[in-house]
Amino acid sequence: MFLLHALDLDGGGIKVKNGFWKDLEVVRELLVGNLESGDRLEALIFSAIYLKWINTGQIPCFEGGGHHRPNRHAEISRLIFRELERISCMKDTSPQEVLVIRKIHPCLPSFKAEFTASVPLTRIRDIAHRGDIPHDLKQEIKHTIQNKLHRNAGPEDLVATDAMLARITRNPGEYSETFVEQFKIFHHELKDFFNAGNLTEQLESIKESFDDRSSSALTLFLECKERLDNLEESSNALDKSIDLLLKTAQSLNALREVIVKGLESGLRNDAPDAAIAMRQKWRLCEIGLEDYSFVLLSRFLNALEAVGGAQQLKENAESKNVSSWNDPLGALFIGISQLGLSGWKPEECTAIGNELLAWKEKGLSEREGSEDGKAIWALRLKATLDRSRRLTEEYSEVLLQMFPQKVEMLGKALGIPENSVRTYTEAEIRAGVIFQVSKLCTLLLKAVRSTLGSQGWDVIVPGAAHGTLVQVESIIPGSLPSSVTGPVILVVNRADGDEEVTAAGSNIMGVVLLQELPHLSHLGVRARQEKVVFVTCEDDDKIADIQKLNGKCVRLEASSAGVNIFLSLSDNSTGDFPGKDLSGNGSSTVEAPKVNNSSWSTDIASGSTQGNHTQVVVQLADADTQTSGAKAAACGRLASLGAVSDKVYSDQGVPASFKVPTGAVIPFGSMELALEQSKSIEAFVSLVEKIETATMESGDLDKLCCQLQELISSLQPSKEIIQQLEEIFPTNARLIVRSSANVEDLAGMSAAGLYESIPNVSLSNPIVFGNAVSRVWASLYTRRAVLSRRAAGVAQKDATMAVLVQELLSPDLSFVLHTLSPTDHDHNSVEAEIAPGLGETLASGTRGTPWRLSSGKFDGLVRTLAFANFSEELLVLGAGPADGEVIRLTVDYSKKPMTIDPIFRRQLGQRLGAVGFFLERKFGCPQDVEGCVVGKDIFIVQTRPQPQ
Repeated sequence: MFLLHALDLDGGGIKVKNGFWKDLEVVRELLVGNLESGDRLEALIFSAIYLKWINTGQIPCFEGGGHHRPNRHAEISRLIFRELERISCMKDTSPQEVLVIRKIHPCLPSFKAEFTASVPLTRIRDIAHRGDIPHDLKQEIKHTIQNKLHRNAGPEDLVATDAMLARITRNPGEYSETFVEQFKIFHHELKDFFNAGNLTEQLESIKESFDDRSSSALTLFLECKERLDNLEESSNALDKSIDLLLKTAQSLNALREVIVKGLESGLRNDAPDAAIAMRQKWRLCEIGLEDYSFVLLSRFLNALEAVGGAQQLKENAESKNVSSWNDPLGALFIGISQLGLSGWKPEECTAIGNELLAWKEKGLSEREGSEDGKAIWALRLKATLDRSRRLTEEYSEVLLQMFPQKVEMLGKALGIPENSVRTYTEAEIRAGVIFQVSKLCTLLLKAVRSTLGSQGWDVIVPGAAHGTLVQVESIIPGSLPSSVTGPVILVVNRADGDEEVTAAGSNIMGVVLLQELPHLSHLGVRARQEKVVFVTCEDDDKIADIQKLNGKCVRLEASSAGVNIFLSLSDNSTGDFPGKDLSGNGSSTVEAPKVNNSSWSTDIASGSTQGNHTQVVVQLADADTQTSGAKAAACGRLASLGAVSDKVYSDQGVPASFKVPTGAVIPFGSMELALEQSKSIEAFVSLVEKIETATMESGDLDKLCCQLQELISSLQPSKEIIQQLEEIFPTNARLIVRSSANVEDLAGMSAAGLYESIPNVSLSNPIVFGNAVSRVWASLYTRRAVLSRRAAGVAQKDATMAVLVQELLSPDLSFVLHTLSPTDHDHNSVEAEIAPGLGETLASGTRGTPWRLSSGKFDGLVRTLAFANFSEELLVLGAGPADGEVIRLTVDYSKKPMTIDPIFRRQLGQRLGAVGFFLERKFGCPQDVEGCVVGKDIFIVQTRPQPQ
């Protein structure tokens, strides 16, 4: 709203009539000052849109009276430039702000010394007074260019000068050579003022400021560019073109790195005007190089398609000749590098670049360990290509979040044509190097999927379903249109991994998610629990085909053999739910284990009078379902099994040994005791009774859930609890506080990830530890948890929470095991999903894929199904504070043994298979097992019955 106010616009389509200098002044007032960081991005976005429309003529610059020579524009531009550079170098500057700032720079005029002089651009005055040109032409130049320029200069003056130059050079010899030469010089000066020179001109203008190394990089690029511009048609022009395009792009990348490095130091407060002006030239050259990389990548893609494109790459890979992939991978590396140099997720770009170079150098082997070399090469490359495409999608998503609403708001106020408003953001995306990187990723992914025989589908829950296809942004209550009452196949754009499908609608029979998702994420586990057919799709062509079916009745079939979605003859008017035929009834009621909490105040009060004789903490080995919940009870049994597991081996002699972290349980009733002691129990009981019937539509449910969570979050565990825990754990030990409700980890209700886990706390800070415990208690009453229990038929008053406290591990890898394949129900193998760092990456539905391994229970055969490409790993720093927080580090998989070492991969797969099979036999049914790898040790932290 800032710019609208600055322009004094009321939304009525008022035209700006202030002239270009005043437009710049508006932007200066908007940006230069004490903007709060929350307002800064909005101000930058409005400024970028406004200046773009001025520079492209969408907003005409009318003269509004007054007399301001171009030096006024230059001085304002310098102030804006300084502020943009200051913001760019601040520690709290967001990637979004950097992205928008780069769009403002090319719209600012130059403020070199010749343009800040009191009377700049005087050559046009001399030209207009020449005696060797016709009087009419002299008058025209004087009134349409000279006087206008010195009175109120604007981008339209460059347009007028372009037109005049074309006119006087149309017929050689019509006007005197000296006049034409002087006008050309003036034209060049005016282009320089508006920073409208071509890339070569801009680079030549900063050459004098380069050192020897920089000059060499500049010379090499200009030579390559000139050769490319002069490339003649010949019989082998295409091969020459591809080679020269890559060499030019490589030299561009090297030159841009030099310039970006030179700009890293920032702008000193006492920098002289000449240094600031030169910095602007450097900045514009750097941006100009990015723009030219768009051209090079576009031409490279065209040349690549001309020699066969994805089909040719696929055929070469089939014959195990992947040298033809080197150029496309090299081009993608350059494109990704360009994004990083522009400030877009530079660490991510560096990691992706390292992977691309590593896979390019490694090439394709006949065998990788015991596996087919071609398949491993393709799977590993696919992981990095998917990661690259995700980077481009995130960039596009950011633009779509930032621009459309503000473009519409400003466009309406300024009377901009509707089509220009509607296409603004799309044009910004398609005009950037990100667009070419995305196209290159798409081509390479098409080739690599064809090599693997993949169709772009991934089956998370197999089965068949039919219903009306409805596309939504996310899986949340209220996302389904109320007009849709029959069975639904949901097409979902985005998921964060914590959703529950049936909470969004009990008539959802199937889900097609348009992003990657770990199979064992909370969402994946819940979908299996709810018997909802669930697939993901990452192929652009198939996504386009699916979207054409929106609103139509379709059938979705998913199995290990593939996925089909097609028009169905059934209209589903009967309202039955055929999607659950293949998987059983998905609406069964789950009975929560009863805990004696029906009369909290009397029971808890009597318990609290027993003083030191009360066991306020349960040892993990003594945990059972009645006192501690199924999760803690399972961990107690795991501890017993872990103690004897070192004597267990698979048929191949692989050890099934594992450890279990030290643990204890704050049992059921502890939360209610804390409520009683804080005199809050009556309010708590009243709120729980109300949420039983509260509706979402009225907003009552959200309000009551917030009140309950606020009430419980204010609690602290008793001193007795802390004291008993201190007898079990060292005071400075890092701990994780986990939920163990009586309504999770049950055979009919896993409630995976529904309740909180808080890592990295310590008894040495009892306040932080106590807050973590109360957050876990409070998570019993999130809206999702309440709706989940409703869907399962569990009364809210029957739900209660114990807290499992365990030693926090700092894993190299975390994993989840399926002891029964969820895709094809193969009883002979254990499937593992593995992520770097802490396991929350797997459970939360973080975008990306884990390493996927299948390990034979009886033959020990390990197959690699997928390579990991999560962008970040979560870690706990040993030297950091135990404050409930973790750090995020960008992952470079070219340095991860799981990706590059086939022997490590096979050995870990065999060990995980042995552990999973051992636990399946001991617990008597297929299990979902969570654990991690710390050094050479395997730790198991949880197991639950696998949803069937």
